[in-house]
Amino acid sequence: MNNDGPVPHTAEAQPREQEKPPHEHTDRSRLYPRVTSFRFRRGSLTPNQQRNWETRWPELGRDLATGVTQTPEPPLDLTATFGRQAPRVLEVGSGTGISTAAMAHDEPGLDVLAVEVYKPGLAQLLGLIERGGLTNIRMIRGDAVVVLRELIPTASLTGIRVFFPDPWPKSRHHKRRFIQRGTVELMADRLADGGILHIATDHAGYAEWIAEILATQDPAAPHVVGATGPTPISLSRPTTKFEGRADREGRAVNEFVYVRPPRPAHPHDTPTQEAPTRGADTEENR
Repeated sequence: MNNDGPVPHTAEAQPREQEKPPHEHTDRSRLYPRVTSFRFRRGSLTPNQQRNWETRWPELGRDLATGVTQTPEPPLDLTATFGRQAPRVLEVGSGTGISTAAMAHDEPGLDVLAVEVYKPGLAQLLGLIERGGLTNIRMIRGDAVVVLRELIPTASLTGIRVFFPDPWPKSRHHKRRFIQRGTVELMADRLADGGILHIATDHAGYAEWIAEILATQDPAAPHVVGATGPTPISLSRPTTKFEGRADREGRAVNEFVYVRPPRPAHPHDTPTQEAPTRGADTEENR
């Protein structure tokens, strides 16, 4: 659950703050920023998930570093991370990992980097990897914007998938939505020329929001343009319980498939904008 404001410093509250154990003073902002596009949902691990976490997470996963003195992390060496050179896809908000595992199974030639904050979901994905014998998935637990901004090199991704991000339907919460003009620019920068941005949402209001952002880019230098031909990654998604519930409730799924246009020969020919700094990730969507 997000804390939307500072705790007042009262005469009674201060002694309780001083009595906290040292580990409670750790700044968790890089893992759970106060203003984010995801809800922090607590959940305990089953015995099998705990075993998967203890045995496979050190090999396949990574927690974003936290702390009051934390500095930006160096970009990931994606070849070393996956142990091979292959096209790479970033999935923002992998939820419980059912779609992630199914799509990775169907595209063994692609490497998938799944970003999620929900630990039980990542633990379930570890189990799917184990049972499916999958070797092309790696995971990061933390804020997707931090991952994009600090860990992913420019022009290094063949695709980015954002499936069923939290819609934050109330107007006052729209600033928390993951899809913003700044994040579209950031994702486009991380895509290689011809790379695919694939977004899906079952929330009509969020679909209108996304469509407006994509339609009102600078026509002279758009970050992404509508895909009209063959794509380097599959656009097929398995139907999950989440999507099945949306269908039963009469909510249509809107999909956006956009491609990164070729970069100019001289990067200084087009203006650049400051990358976003707000935290982001998505709700459990599997």
